Amino acid sequence: MTKALIPGSDASVFGAVHLGYVVVQSERLTDWQRFGSDAIGMHVDRHSPDSLRFRLDDHACRFLIQRGPAEDVTALGWQIDDDDTFDRIVARIADRGVPIVEGNPDQAALRGVERLWRFAGPKGIAQEIFTVPVTTPEPLVMQSSGWVTGEAGLGHVAIVSREPEAMRGYYETVFDSRLTDYIDENISGLKMKIRFLRVNERHHSIAIANIRGVKIDPLRTRVQHINVQSATLDDMLASFGRVTELGFRMQWSVGQHTNDRELSYYCVTPSGFELEVGWNPVVIGPELESTWEPSTHKGISIWGHTTVGETVLTKFAQFQQALHNARTSETIVPQLTGGLPR
Repeated sequence: MTKALIPGSDASVFGAVHLGYVVVQSERLTDWQRFGSDAIGMHVDRHSPDSLRFRLDDHACRFLIQRGPAEDVTALGWQIDDDDTFDRIVARIADRGVPIVEGNPDQAALRGVERLWRFAGPKGIAQEIFTVPVTTPEPLVMQSSGWVTGEAGLGHVAIVSREPEAMRGYYETVFDSRLTDYIDENISGLKMKIRFLRVNERHHSIAIANIRGVKIDPLRTRVQHINVQSATLDDMLASFGRVTELGFRMQWSVGQHTNDRELSYYCVTPSGFELEVGWNPVVIGPELESTWEPSTHKGISIWGHTTVGETVLTKFAQFQQALHNARTSETIVPQLTGGLPR
């Protein structure tokens, strides 16, 4: 392992940070249970009448769905490898004047962690950090044979932002994220630029997209999609079939990305943001890490990923949403943007 990947080898926390869990607020818990368990193939636990959790591995919680009106992702939980690294991150946040508070025992229990600390994040998505997840020996009961987590974390989150450089600066400041690459894409005549940031060996844990030359956001939800990685190609394709058969909306058909080479499809969750189910992306291990240089890819996909069921009405709804969003400023945390231009 190169020094760049050894947590605690210097002031950097890169390599010691992993996406641990996602918190969603929704009134559609029954739909979420059917979607996550029956369609996607995750293990489900009905934690209480007002919450359910999905497992992918021995962690007690990878997705927490809590009853509430947002129909959106409300928090991202990041696992930190050790106490020293955790303390460095806390110091970065506190020293810049951003409040960081310990979550209460009920919050920790719901998320399947021993303790957690919360602080403000871009677009109003709370960022939560923890060191010790609660694990369980209880066997997984699910239609999938398995999911890829471990050192790469849960998966990744993709966000459309009107303030992409501020968001990139935020994750560089807090987690020492590294720029993996860019994608330039033309969608319906609009030029989109996507930045892919990694915090460990996963090709990217955060993707940040913006429309070049104009500050618009056509999405109602804070996130565009959450990604999970199937253990096998058969698992990924089987879940694609179940999503379709059970009547959940498919957004993008199976295809392969230009940059991380992941095969995947995108479907719409009961809360309206998308879930990408993928297989076999590039892993930036120690050898690749030591020589990696960011590059720009033209287009999101090598093949596939064609839109499914898009109509003039859905385009019009996106245009209306963009106008609505333009009336309010996007939430940033300026103390943590690292001085990068907005």
